[in-house]
Amino acid sequence: MTISVRRVELPEIASLRDAFRAEMNCQIVHDSIHARPGWTREFLLADGASAIGYGSLAVAGPWRDRPTVYEFYVVPEQRSRAFPLFEAFLAESLPQAFEVQTSDPLSTTMCLTFARDIGTERVVFRDHVTTTLTLADGTFRRVTPIEEIQTAIADRQGGGEWVVELGGVVVARGGMLFHYNVPYADVHMHVDESSRRRGIGSYLVQELKRACYEMGAIPCARCATSNGASRRTLQKAGFVPFAHILFGSIDSGVDALARQA
Repeated sequence: MTISVRRVELPEIASLRDAFRAEMNCQIVHDSIHARPGWTREFLLADGASAIGYGSLAVAGPWRDRPTVYEFYVVPEQRSRAFPLFEAFLAESLPQAFEVQTSDPLSTTMCLTFARDIGTERVVFRDHVTTTLTLADGTFRRVTPIEEIQTAIADRQGGGEWVVELGGVVVARGGMLFHYNVPYADVHMHVDESSRRRGIGSYLVQELKRACYEMGAIPCARCATSNGASRRTLQKAGFVPFAHILFGSIDSGVDALARQA
C-alpha cells in the first residue's frame, strides 16, 4: 500500500467530486466554495498511480486564516483504509478546523475522530410533503424577472425574489438561491414582525417550493438551531430536518497523529 497526498487544481478531482455528489443525493451546503477562485485547497489521494479520493480545505471568506476541512471522499472500495488515508491528508494539508454536513457520514466520522470544541449552529432541511396551505386575500408574486432567475440557475449563483401581499401591502419576502449542487435551490423567507403568527411564513415557503419545482429545481432550506420559529415554519410547509452543519477544531500534523496512536 503506497498512499500519497498532493495539492492539485479542481479539474483533477472533478470526477471524484461527481461521485461524491451522486452519493450524497441531497443539497450540499458548501458545494459552491470549490469554484470560487482562491477559496479552497484541493488534495488528491492516490494509491500508486490510482486516484482513490480527495480532501478539501476552505481558506477564504469566513475560513480565512483558519484552514477548514469541509469535504473528504474516498471511493467505496477503498474505505476500509479511510483512517490511514485521512491521517495522510491531515499530515499534508494541516487544517485547523472542520465544518462538515452530517449527511456525509465519512467526512463527519473522520473529522470527529480528531475533533475538539464541537458545535452546531445550523439545521439542513429537505422537502418531504406537499402541503395545501391557504391564505385568505393573500397574493404570492414574483419580483425578479424570470430571465434573471434562469440565468442564476444556469450560472449556479444568485437567485430570485417573491413577495406575499395582503390587501396590496407586502407583508413577507422570500426567495431561492442557486449556488448549490444541481438541481437544488435554497429557500429563504422573512415575514414583517407585525404580520407574524398568522401562517404567512409557511404559506410563503409552500409557494416558494412550488415555484422551485416549476423551474426544475428541488427546494431545500437551512435555519439556525436556535430559531424555533423558523424550524416550525419550515416543517409546517412540508420540510423535514435531515442534517446538521457541525464545526470544531481539529488536530492535524505529526504530533496530533502521534497522540491518536
